[in-house]
Amino acid sequence: MRIREFWFAVETQFGKDWGQVVVRDVVLGGKIGSLTASEALDSGVPARDVWEALCEAMNVPDSDRHGRGLPEKSFGN
Repeated sequence: MRIREFWFAVETQFGKDWGQVVVRDVVLGGKIGSLTASEALDSGVPARDVWEALCEAMNVPDSDRHGRGLPEKSFGN
């Protein structure tokens, strides 16, 4: 997943304004640790890993984790 794909998925799932808040403020936990999505991306964590952790933290259903309304193959590695 490229960073532009990450942002497209965030905006598709959460909306532009709320998505920016979520990326900036939600602490991800899990294998990412106590970082927000923004901090994790800035630290070099792959966008795919950040997206998956963000989805987990926000209870996004598995069916939407590839980006709502987008084919899963659009977000390949």
